[in-house]
Amino acid sequence: MGTERRDRVVLALVVWSVLVSQVLLYPGLADLVRALGGRGLDAATAFLVAEVAAFVTFASVWGALSDATGRRLRWVVVGALGGALSYLLLAALPTLGVGFGVALVIRVVGGAFTIGAFSLAVTTLADLGGGNGRNMGVAGLAIGLGAALGAVVGGRLSTLDPLAPLVAAAGLLFVVATLSLSVTDRAPSGRNLGVGAIVRGLRSRPALSVPYAFGFVDRLTAGFFALVGVFYFRTQFGLDAAGAGVVLALFFLPFALLQYPLGVVSDRVGRFYPVVAGSAAYGVAIIGVGLAPSLVSAASMMVVVGVFGALVAPATMALATDLVPEDERGVALGGFNVAGSLGFLTGFLVGGLSADSLGFLPAFLIVGGLEVAIAVVALRAVRELKPFERAVGTADD
Repeated sequence: MGTERRDRVVLALVVWSVLVSQVLLYPGLADLVRALGGRGLDAATAFLVAEVAAFVTFASVWGALSDATGRRLRWVVVGALGGALSYLLLAALPTLGVGFGVALVIRVVGGAFTIGAFSLAVTTLADLGGGNGRNMGVAGLAIGLGAALGAVVGGRLSTLDPLAPLVAAAGLLFVVATLSLSVTDRAPSGRNLGVGAIVRGLRSRPALSVPYAFGFVDRLTAGFFALVGVFYFRTQFGLDAAGAGVVLALFFLPFALLQYPLGVVSDRVGRFYPVVAGSAAYGVAIIGVGLAPSLVSAASMMVVVGVFGALVAPATMALATDLVPEDERGVALGGFNVAGSLGFLTGFLVGGLSADSLGFLPAFLIVGGLEVAIAVVALRAVRELKPFERAVGTADD
């Protein structure tokens, strides 16, 4: 196996491990929050928001740092170790007799570290050759499989002990740090872009706002399912944490397994059809979950959601890398992750508020409708985008 191919496999394992560690907590979230001193949907929302708020704040910092130093992997190791220690500290909190507010502070700190490991591992994949769609398809495959396994295993672990997913998550992040040491760093020579690089990048390359907008809405739906989806399946159909984890996995498995081949397809046919048509179909499928009259039909629609999500995700990430030169990929994908994390955060808030005040079906209609709306509104903009290399090529090329 060639060095680049081996590194692609190892980086996929890194991304996979980070996602498993994150999603382990979701199926048993209510039980975990209760063990840490919180109560109800509001406390669960705050627990998720604390981490994602740190994602939003620090994704750009890690991206700018990696571009400025010309190194990615050393920062992946730092992020993974910091995240692992934060999970272990959370697991120890019930024995220390401190309040739920301390748990939220630790979540912020842990999120600040973990987003570095995740974002820069994905950026390192983008540094490899072979096509942005292929590499982002590998990232999406790892993300989806990690989320699928995390949902199933996390649900099982939480039925044994609500704190067990925290310990397992810490162990996985120690594995991430170890694996990252074996990868060749191919980051381009550094440019001191600074923490404000995302804002400046949007000003100089406004086309980035298009994949950022899709990333925002796509991750909004993920945040919605992580919080409201779990509560929906547990309350509407009487599932326990393990059952809710299995239903989530019905989405994540096709989402994972199809991302690599569909990412390659987007390299061949372009980004327009996967991004625009895929987003519209994805939104309709989300609404279908809320309209499903039974657990079997709702679970079946989760599979459909996963298929269309797999069509959209790698093409959207690849679109962000298409639009910039290679030495700005760190900040470009950092910005994409900021937009995605803002979407994840918004998914918690919009989903939680709409489900609480209007009910589950209106919440599904709102979130699915947003996905359809972005496809319609941005249709022309996506069609007109051109890759950076094509824009700067000469007649002799």
